[in-house]
Amino acid sequence: MNLLSTPSSRADELRDRLQRVRERIAAAGRPADAAEPHLIVVTKYFPASDVEILAGLGVRDVGENKDQEAAAKAAELSSLSLSWHFIGQLQSNKAKSVVRYATSVHSVDRLSLVTALGKAMAAEQRRLDGEGLGPRPDLNCFLQVDLRTAPARDADPGRGGAAPADLPRLAEAVARTPGLALSGLMAVAPLGGDAGEAFAHLRKLSEQLQADHPSARNISAGMSSDLEAAAAHGATHLRIGSDVLGPRPHVR
Repeated sequence: MNLLSTPSSRADELRDRLQRVRERIAAAGRPADAAEPHLIVVTKYFPASDVEILAGLGVRDVGENKDQEAAAKAAELSSLSLSWHFIGQLQSNKAKSVVRYATSVHSVDRLSLVTALGKAMAAEQRRLDGEGLGPRPDLNCFLQVDLRTAPARDADPGRGGAAPADLPRLAEAVARTPGLALSGLMAVAPLGGDAGEAFAHLRKLSEQLQADHPSARNISAGMSSDLEAAAAHGATHLRIGSDVLGPRPHVR
C-alpha cells in the first residue's frame, strides 16, 4: 500500500502510535521461555481506511467486536493479507457470518456457541467445495474465561466468559468438533482488580488446560492499560485498541 495516498496527518499519527505500542511490547518483561506477544490491533468503530494504513505499517492481525462491522471491513479489504480476530461476545446466530472471514474467535464461552461454530464451519466448507475453492483452515477458538469471583459473576451473569470450572467440558467440546481448533484461553482483567493477579490466575488455568490439550498454549490477554502485566504472565496475544488508534469515534 502507498501511504502517500492517505491523509498524511492520520498516517503519521497511526505510525507514531503504533511505534510506541510496539516499543512497549518489546520492553515488557515476559517469562524466559515466552516469545514476544502478537499484537492484535482492535479497530472497532474506526474506518476501513485506518485498517488499510495499519496494514501498510506491517499490521497483520486485526480485532473486531461486532460482526456486521467486521464483515463489511473484511470484504472491503479482502485484497490485503490480514488475519481477522473476532473478540466480542458472539451470538450463535452470527456464527455463519463470522466463519466467512475470521481466522480466530476469542470469545468462545458456552457449549451452544461451540455447536453453532461447528455447524457454520461445516456449511462454509460445503460452500467452498461447491464453488471449487480450497478448504479454509480450522477456526482457532480461544475459550473466554471470566476471572471475577463467583459472587461477582452471579451478580452480573450477562457478561461474557465461562467460569473456570466449566473450561474442561468446553475445551473437550471444541477439541472434538471438526473444523475447530482449540487455541487457548482469553480473558479480560476484572475492573478495579489487580491485573497482575488476574493474569497470574489465567496463566495457571492455561497450564491446567495444556495438561489435557498440549497444543492449546495461547493466552489472549492484555489491552492498552495492562499489556505489561499480561506479557509478564505469558500472554501470547495482546488486544490493543485506543493506544494505537486514539479515542474511539462517537457512535450514535
